[in-house]
Amino acid sequence: MDMNAASPIRVLIADDHRIVRRGLQHILNASPGITVIGEASDYNGIIDILREQQCDVLLLDISMPGKDGIEILHLLKRREPGLRIMVLSSHSPEQFAVRALKAGAASYLTKDGAPDELVEAVRVVARGRKYISKGLAESLANHVIEEDMLMPHEQLSNREFQTVRMIASGQTRAEIAKSLSISPKTVSVYRSRVLEKMGVSTNAELTHYAIEHGLLE
Repeated sequence: MDMNAASPIRVLIADDHRIVRRGLQHILNASPGITVIGEASDYNGIIDILREQQCDVLLLDISMPGKDGIEILHLLKRREPGLRIMVLSSHSPEQFAVRALKAGAASYLTKDGAPDELVEAVRVVARGRKYISKGLAESLANHVIEEDMLMPHEQLSNREFQTVRMIASGQTRAEIAKSLSISPKTVSVYRSRVLEKMGVSTNAELTHYAIEHGLLE
């Protein structure tokens, strides 16, 4: 992407917390050559803005209502292949960074990072490159281990991982089916696979695991 002084980097912020959106907007609008074109609190809001405005970089929260960040990533990369997407998260990189980057994210930043790093990452990503912080690179390097040594949740598919988080957050089978646009029967299939892969037998055990390993907000 050819960026110049006459063409500011157009950023869309997607986060379900208004305070976070306003904070990010303040940081970015105060940076020369960057302008925030809008805010969205869910997937539909993102699509509504993209229909009306050109966007260079999307800042996407990993935990969104309805469709979560990983699913939104997949959907947007198919719908808007040229859109550069940066994932923001309050979770540690070990839990979500690899999934996000594999799904097409150009960067993964935690919300406790420095504002200057956020601005730098936006500029790098807008030029068509990936931004991986030194801290994330070290964390991912330390996390590269043999397949048979992975934690149970790290061996799940993205859809199975979503199902774990939804069950652990207390959603019913019908609610999960609606959020993922699948049938309740398919949810049951995913649940059975998840329980087997993770070596647990009840939703309560699954929830305990998710809390213990920081898979929820």
